[in-house]
Amino acid sequence: MLVAERYEKIVQLVNERGSIRVTELSQLCGVTEETIRRDLDRLEDSGRLRRSHGGAVSVKDQPIPWRSQPEIPFTEREIMHAEEKQRIAEEAVKLIEPNQRILLDASSTAWYMARLIPDFPLTVLTNSIKAAAELGGKEKIEVISTGGIMAHRSLSFVGPLAERSLESYHVDKAFLSFKGVHLERGLSESNELQARIKHKMIGMADQVILLADASKFGIQAFTQVADLQRVDTIITDRRLPAHDATPFTDRGIHIISV
Repeated sequence: MLVAERYEKIVQLVNERGSIRVTELSQLCGVTEETIRRDLDRLEDSGRLRRSHGGAVSVKDQPIPWRSQPEIPFTEREIMHAEEKQRIAEEAVKLIEPNQRILLDASSTAWYMARLIPDFPLTVLTNSIKAAAELGGKEKIEVISTGGIMAHRSLSFVGPLAERSLESYHVDKAFLSFKGVHLERGLSESNELQARIKHKMIGMADQVILLADASKFGIQAFTQVADLQRVDTIITDRRLPAHDATPFTDRGIHIISV
């Protein structure tokens, strides 16, 4: 069982039962209790459960105004909520027209998009190593990579060089994902380097399309990037309840649920 799969199993068990002990999770997941304790610490940091003495309790029905998320390696992110991300990517690709200039960030959902984009005339600017490699086999698409410092966990380019390279371009549409999407606190990222480059990306696009599965809503990560007023469209999945989506549409943001 991969680490990300174990995380999902732990959260599912905690939510189903309301609470569960470390010893039982160890048996069900086939790993040591020490490993489970580390998993629970990580999942608590990401706001997905709450630690208790000897185990964990569900936060599914508890309002949590402040949550933080560490940066998760790309190899784990690409399989977390994979079905939802695939559907979001499929819908996002429908918004792309031939001869447009678009921007893809280094999110796993944007990588799914890169795999699905047809080979038609298009200019794609990206700081994602994975997305650039995926698009490299499509001859009609011009791919521009930002360059910069490689962030190993996200397989992305960040830092001053990446930020400066963005200043030379303007795009029709930017497809972006964030660690946190919060109604009052806006868009946020796990660290300052990611926040800085995504702030630049938002400022260089005519339209900003937010790719966010339901797990991102209500989260405030470490560093704020921008207010929600910079977002034109949000593509999310059906797990986001209608009453949670309404405040965003009330602010003039178009919501697409897939």
